[in-house]
Amino acid sequence: MSWTDERVELLKKMWGEGQSASQIAKELGGVTRNAVIGKVHRLGLSNRNTGGGAAKTEAKEKPAPAPKSEAKPKPAPKTEPARPAPAPAAEAKPATPARRQIIPAGQPLPPQPSANEISPEALAKVNEVEKKAKKLTLLELTERTCKWPVGDPATEDFWFCGLPVEQGKPYCEAHVGVAFQPMSARRDRRR
Repeated sequence: MSWTDERVELLKKMWGEGQSASQIAKELGGVTRNAVIGKVHRLGLSNRNTGGGAAKTEAKEKPAPAPKSEAKPKPAPKTEPARPAPAPAAEAKPATPARRQIIPAGQPLPPQPSANEISPEALAKVNEVEKKAKKLTLLELTERTCKWPVGDPATEDFWFCGLPVEQGKPYCEAHVGVAFQPMSARRDRRR
């Protein structure tokens, strides 16, 4: 199937009348709905005008200049907003500080609020356990080793605890006490 001048004129006419791409494809025969949509976009007919005869004349006049004028400005808006786009995203981050915040690699991590809310006994227990930790790398972890991360992942002295895990948990007993807190304590913190 090729797009002859007659078929293109029929497509323009039907599109201008507001017919759907499926209806046009059926009328033309031998083309799919997607082929009609593609041709409509290549001809620059994607904006429909409702209003009968005026729409037909505008559709016939606009196809030649529209793709040229639209094709050039479109790349400029795509590249220009890409530069200022980080600014609105940066403005949105402070509005949601309680949610996850993505920190670029190599940047220091912000202070973790949960460290202040953990009981001194739990912290003391964690400190004792971390002295005995096996200090494993990511590749040395297994399903039976504690996966609690210690330190900044961007530095060389980052490691995982590596002590035996508590059954059904990813961490050892001390780190489970810190990681899994009762629901009521988490609800109280949100208020």
